Amino acid sequence: MAEKSFKYVILGGGVAAGYAAREFAKQGVQPGELAIISKEAKKQNSPSNNFSVQFSIILFSCSAVFIGTPSSGCSLFLILSKLTSTVIVASSSGIYITSLIIAAIVVAPYERPALSKAYLFPEGAARLPGFHVCVGSGGERLLPEWYKEKGIELILSAEIVKANLPANTLVSATGETFKYQILIIATGSTVIKLSDFGVQGADAKNIFYLREIDDADKLVEAIKAKKNGKAVIVGGGYIGLELGAALKINNLDVSMVYPEPWCMPRLFTSGIAAFYEGYYANKGIKIIKGTVAVGFTSNSNGEVKEVQLKDGRVLEADIVVVGVGGRPLTALFKGQVEEEKGGIKTDAFFKTSVPTVYAVGDVATFPLKLYNELRRVEHVDHARKSAEQAVKAIKGLEKGQSVDEYDYLPYFYSRSFDLAWQFYGDNVGDTVLFGDNNPQSPKPKFGSYWIKDGKVVGAFLEGGSAEENQAIAKVAKLQPKAENLDALTKEGLAFACKI
Repeated sequence: MAEKSFKYVILGGGVAAGYAAREFAKQGVQPGELAIISKEAKKQNSPSNNFSVQFSIILFSCSAVFIGTPSSGCSLFLILSKLTSTVIVASSSGIYITSLIIAAIVVAPYERPALSKAYLFPEGAARLPGFHVCVGSGGERLLPEWYKEKGIELILSAEIVKANLPANTLVSATGETFKYQILIIATGSTVIKLSDFGVQGADAKNIFYLREIDDADKLVEAIKAKKNGKAVIVGGGYIGLELGAALKINNLDVSMVYPEPWCMPRLFTSGIAAFYEGYYANKGIKIIKGTVAVGFTSNSNGEVKEVQLKDGRVLEADIVVVGVGGRPLTALFKGQVEEEKGGIKTDAFFKTSVPTVYAVGDVATFPLKLYNELRRVEHVDHARKSAEQAVKAIKGLEKGQSVDEYDYLPYFYSRSFDLAWQFYGDNVGDTVLFGDNNPQSPKPKFGSYWIKDGKVVGAFLEGGSAEENQAIAKVAKLQPKAENLDALTKEGLAFACKI
C-alpha cells in the first residue's frame, strides 16, 4: 500500500480532533501538513431496490459521490461500495439508484453531547450539519468544506491497528502506512459492554450503547419501531439519566436499573440525587436501585424481550440502553509511552514521554494545577480545551514562544427534561445543600458546596442563570473560606454571587 506523510497527524475523529484542527488553522497550518485519521463511519444499507435519495446536487469525484443541498451545508460524503450493475439516474426530482447498494456515510468531527440529548428528540431533533464542532462552545461550525479549504485531510473510516511511535508510523487495517512528525492522540474512550463480563444474552438485538452517531441512528430507528414500548436503562450515570429522559419524552415506558444507592454517585451527594430520582419518578420513570442486570432473553427474531436482574426480578423490554462507563482507548500505545491512572501521562502541555507524541481528552493523565495532582478527566469541556492547549504548545515550541501551563477548572454539566445543572471544581470534603430541591416544584433551583480545609472547593447548581453559573465557577476557582457550614447553608447561592 502507498505511504502518506504529514507534519501533523491527529488520531481520532471526535470533539478533540475538531478543536485541535481549528487551533492549527488559527496558528497558521499550511495545506497538506495536517491529517485527521478516524475509524468512525456511519454505515447505511439501502432498504430495497429503486432506493430514492431526494437531493438536488450530485458531484462525482473518483470513487466518491458527494450529495447535498445548499441548505444542508453539503455535510455528508456518500462513498459507494464497489458493486456492479448499479445504475444512478439524476433528475430534477432526485437521484435514483436502481440496485441494492451498501454505502457508508462518513462525517467530519461533531459535538458528541448532542447524541444523548437533542438527537433523540421526537420533534425538532438535532441533525448534522447542525452540531459539527465547534458550535458546542459557541464557535464556528466546521463543515467538511472547511477542512478542504484549509488543506486539512480527513482520512475517515480508517482503523489504525498498529502504532510504532519510535518510527513515527501508523498502520491501518487495510495496510496503509501513515508517517508523521508530530502525533496527537485523541482516541477518546470506548463503551464498556455487558458482553465484556459474560452477561448471558447481552448480544441480543435492540440492546444499545451510545458513543457514535451510528449508535444514535440505530437507537432512533428502534424508538420508532417500538413506539410506546418498554425501555430499560442499565446504569444510573450521565448516559443513564440523559437517555432515561430522552426515551420518556418519546413516550416509552422507562425503567432505570443501577447497583448504587443513588444515581450519579461519582458526583452527586445523596441529597442531590434524591431530587433527580424524585423528579424522574414524577415523570413516570421507574427507579430500581441496588441490583444489576445479569441476563437477557430474546424472542424468535433475536430481539431482547426481558431483562433478568440479580435480585430475581424480570423486566419486560423492547429496548435496552446500557450506560455503565467507558475505557480510554490506549491499547495501541501500551509499552511505548508512560501511563498513569488509566491514561497516558502528559505534562502541562499534553506532551507524553515520547517528545513527538501528545495526548489529549479522555486518554490524557495530566497535571491538574489547581489541586497539584495528576488526574484524568472524561468530559467534553476538557477534550476541547486540552486539544487547543496541545496545539498551542506544539506551535509555540516551533516558533520559540512560551505557552502558559494548562490551568483547568473541572467542569461538568447535563440537561434533561426541563432541568439543567452545572458543577465546577472538586467534589471532596464536607457538603451543604441549599435552595429549593423539591422534585414537585414548578421551577426548582438548588445547589451544593463542597468544603475542604475550611475552603469551598466545589459548587453545584441546578436551574441557575448564566450569571449564577459563572458565580459558582468563580467560587470553585478562588476557593474562598467558609468555616461555618450552617451559615453557608443559610446563605446558599448568595454566597457565590457576592464573591
